[in-house]
Amino acid sequence: MLNRTPLYDLHRAAGARMVDFGGWEMPLNYGSQIEEHHAVRRACGMFDVSHMRAIDLSGPASRDFLRHLLANDVERLPPGKALYSCLLRPDGGVIDDLIAYRLGAQAGLAATPYRLVVNAATAHHDLAWMEQVRAAMAGGDGVALHLRADLALIAVQGPEARTRVARAAPQLAAAIGRLDVFCAAAVGEWFVARTGYTGEDGCEIALPAAQAPTLWQALAAAGVAPCGLGARDTLRLEAGMNLYGNDMDETVSPLESGLAWAVDLRAPRDFVGRAALERQRADGPLRQLLGLKLLGRGVLRAHQAVQAAQGAGEITSGTFSPTMECSIALARLPAGVKAGDEVAVQMRAGPAPALVCRLPFVRQGKVLA
Repeated sequence: MLNRTPLYDLHRAAGARMVDFGGWEMPLNYGSQIEEHHAVRRACGMFDVSHMRAIDLSGPASRDFLRHLLANDVERLPPGKALYSCLLRPDGGVIDDLIAYRLGAQAGLAATPYRLVVNAATAHHDLAWMEQVRAAMAGGDGVALHLRADLALIAVQGPEARTRVARAAPQLAAAIGRLDVFCAAAVGEWFVARTGYTGEDGCEIALPAAQAPTLWQALAAAGVAPCGLGARDTLRLEAGMNLYGNDMDETVSPLESGLAWAVDLRAPRDFVGRAALERQRADGPLRQLLGLKLLGRGVLRAHQAVQAAQGAGEITSGTFSPTMECSIALARLPAGVKAGDEVAVQMRAGPAPALVCRLPFVRQGKVLA
């Protein structure tokens, strides 16, 4: 039987089309995926992301543990700030991508120094790997990991997101008003972060599971459109954001997945996978993750072969872009390919021309590619 979030009954009542996503029964759309996409780009939409898991860390060794565990460095995080990172294998493959928050007194959670938010399908594997790393680390008994299955998570995204959240949940208004991008704060039992996965402004709210339906209904009453996984995927692809299992996984490193910016090799710390990444960088040249825009009719899809002057590549994610009104994709391409190059994508009807683009395609409603 599939897992269900605390909002499942509301999704069903709203006529959502439900699908299996990483072992969870989740809404794909509530009618028109295109309308949901445009709602986020033009006004405000909300997503049930309660299938994602929060893992809280406590204990005096929490910081040292995360500095060893993650490819990005939590050392530079002040309380209330977040960063994006990868969880790596020793060979540099990506076990998962995640957001790490430093909590503490300024965030209202002094007893919990850090929180990680990980992907649904990999959560239990992630936790098992973290426990393995913790057990092998000197001083690892000074950190404890707590899977927060008691929480729900709602993401509200779009240019009007923060205004409408403040209208639906006035107790969050002050915190939201002073939050910078990639910052977070606790408000009682609730935790609000100015993060997202769409290329728009917005926030993600973690709260006790039993309170989630009331918040969802209040957001709907404030004019926030319910959105499903379909719109979430087209929005994130326009924003040039990776999807775990498509654009990266345990077989590729972040250096070949457009995620070098989320790896900190400057600080002299020994994190899991560092030696492998340094070898890859020294051996070079590395493949790269770039955008593609189809120049003709059709839809780009994952696993389609790409031929560039420098060699062969492959599409990792592809879709039709409602904002750009054409087909776009992320593709892993050979070193030397650059924005402005033309490549050939092997489609069912034969090779089709596509333009290589810098990412993102769209940010805050503006087409950049």
